[in-house]
Amino acid sequence: MPTGTRPGPRVPGRPSMLPPLPDRLPPKAEPGKPLYTRKPQQRQRPMADKREMEGERKLHPTRQRPGAGGRGTAAAVIAPPEPRAPREVTLTEGITIRELAEKLDIRAKDLLKTLLDRGVFASINQALDVHTATDLAQSFNGVVSVVSFEEEMVLEVAKEETKENLKPRPPVVTVMGHVDHGKTSLLDAIREEEVAAGEAGGITQHIGAYKVQVGERSVVFVDTPGHEAFTRMRARGAKVTDIVVLVVAADDGVMPQTREAIDHAKAANVPIIVAVNKVDKPEAQPERVKRQLSDLGLMPAEWGGDTEFVEVSAKQKKNLDKLLEIILLVADLRELKANPDAPAAGTVLESRVDKGRGPVATIMVQNGTLNPSDFFIVGSVFGKVRAMFDDRGRPIKVAGPSTPVEVLGLQGVPEAGDHFQVTDEAKARHVVEYRQSKQRDAAMRASSGGRITLDQLHEQLKAGEVKELPLVIKADVQGSAEVLGEMLPKLSTDQVKLKIVSEGVGAVTENDVLLASASGAIIIAFGVRPDRKALDLAQRENVDIRTHNIIYEVSDEIKKAMEGLLEPVIQETAIGRAEVRNTFRIKGSGTVAGCYVQDGVVRRDAQVRVVRDGTLIYTSKLSSLKRFKDDASEVRTGFECGIVIANFNDVKVGDILEFFQVTKLSAAEAAAQGSVSARK
Repeated sequence: MPTGTRPGPRVPGRPSMLPPLPDRLPPKAEPGKPLYTRKPQQRQRPMADKREMEGERKLHPTRQRPGAGGRGTAAAVIAPPEPRAPREVTLTEGITIRELAEKLDIRAKDLLKTLLDRGVFASINQALDVHTATDLAQSFNGVVSVVSFEEEMVLEVAKEETKENLKPRPPVVTVMGHVDHGKTSLLDAIREEEVAAGEAGGITQHIGAYKVQVGERSVVFVDTPGHEAFTRMRARGAKVTDIVVLVVAADDGVMPQTREAIDHAKAANVPIIVAVNKVDKPEAQPERVKRQLSDLGLMPAEWGGDTEFVEVSAKQKKNLDKLLEIILLVADLRELKANPDAPAAGTVLESRVDKGRGPVATIMVQNGTLNPSDFFIVGSVFGKVRAMFDDRGRPIKVAGPSTPVEVLGLQGVPEAGDHFQVTDEAKARHVVEYRQSKQRDAAMRASSGGRITLDQLHEQLKAGEVKELPLVIKADVQGSAEVLGEMLPKLSTDQVKLKIVSEGVGAVTENDVLLASASGAIIIAFGVRPDRKALDLAQRENVDIRTHNIIYEVSDEIKKAMEGLLEPVIQETAIGRAEVRNTFRIKGSGTVAGCYVQDGVVRRDAQVRVVRDGTLIYTSKLSSLKRFKDDASEVRTGFECGIVIANFNDVKVGDILEFFQVTKLSAAEAAAQGSVSARK
């Protein structure tokens, strides 16, 4: 190629070739302006606003007139939502929002939205009280029925039960009657063990449950107290029973607790078998007992009635076989059956705190079978069966229907009479937490309710000052604590009001002593003893601990304590009168009055009034009493003496000294003296 000539375009396809130039070059950019201008993006609506608009459109649809959107176009008509069909819902205490949504067959978020509209913030697993859950269910067209957790379990078990599942079970027989009519002795004769000898005062104060073999069959006996204070225990025994054996002493006849036992049995709608006990005594009158009971509606079968009477003797073991035969006959007529394959359910007969084993509950299994490691709920107490013992203290592995059993593994002491139900652990813990929170709220309301308003204070002031006797009750079993908690406040009078500060089960502890010290209470220890530390603390804090084993001794002692709390009646007794005839001033002793005893006697420990011209000048006591130069304990009428009045030196000749003694009487003693003087 010649030098200085410009090379032409390279031939395509050859190495190191350049791309061809475009036909049209882009325009040059003006100074200060970008070469390319981007289109501005449209503003996007936030997602939250978008969801809100969609929700509003669904809740409030807009309807257009036909043809408004143009020719041939008609607005879509949105039909209103169909009303929900009524749905029966069973609510239990502590139901969660998730469980309520499942029962109503709706989404849980719909329930949460309804609660949010009412100003309630809740989570899906939050427990609802019965009132709130009922309102929510009714707002979604639910037909609500409220039952307890235990009742719901019973209903679920009843749905699955068939005639093939039900098997015969032993009868539960409750022995009732008046105190000291021989109930426990009759049971001893049947069991051939002496239990009555171990009872304090010879009277039953707890509920005892025993299983007795009768041939190939068995009978469960429940022994209830006969003392008037144990009404609730008798009522509890009547609730768990199938047959009531009413024990009446042939030498005593029908007594108040006999009538009460008949009322409990009739209220429980159970048959009654009358055992006329103590027929071996010479003064026994069984015919009189039959006449008295026929007046109360228990007509003997031999007289044409429907009540079986058996004349027995616990001491001589007479006719016990006949009594057991009639019990089994009545049980066969009732066709008693239970499902042993169901989760165990029953009733707590008694509960206490054992020092080595912790809380212990005596349970009557009424349905199902109780096994070790079962989780259960009883009242507001959760537990897991650690061990089981029968009525003779022997460990057992399985407790079927109509079996009394002692259960270990409770986290607290349940109330006697609470329902016992085996369930899964999570549900049991949830219900227990809900019930315990309700109990705490009720306790807080009760404590805050102790504050009074000005109106109430005015009413109390008008009524006069009322003394209070606070009490802390500790008992060996829950039933005894209940009875004392009910019985003692009834002893209150217009002047003294008994207040139960606390009641519990187990030995008296340091916490009980501190509570009694803070509230100025007396500790009533029924069937328990204070431990050593509690006893030492009580001595330091001057807390009175009263230990008892018999129920009526407690009431007698409390009555005496109430009499001591009443304002004592101060009674003055005039004992003598003396006239001041001369005065002497002695250094170190003050003024000595030379007196002549006009009547009565002047005693060294007496009090004295100084009367001058009929006006009372001073009241004090004697500082010294002397006859001549010797100290004297008393000076009688017609004698002279020297008297020094304590803290008073302004004695003048002619003053009259009146001597008297003050005695403090309790309210009961003053009332007794007043009645005696009135009769005179």
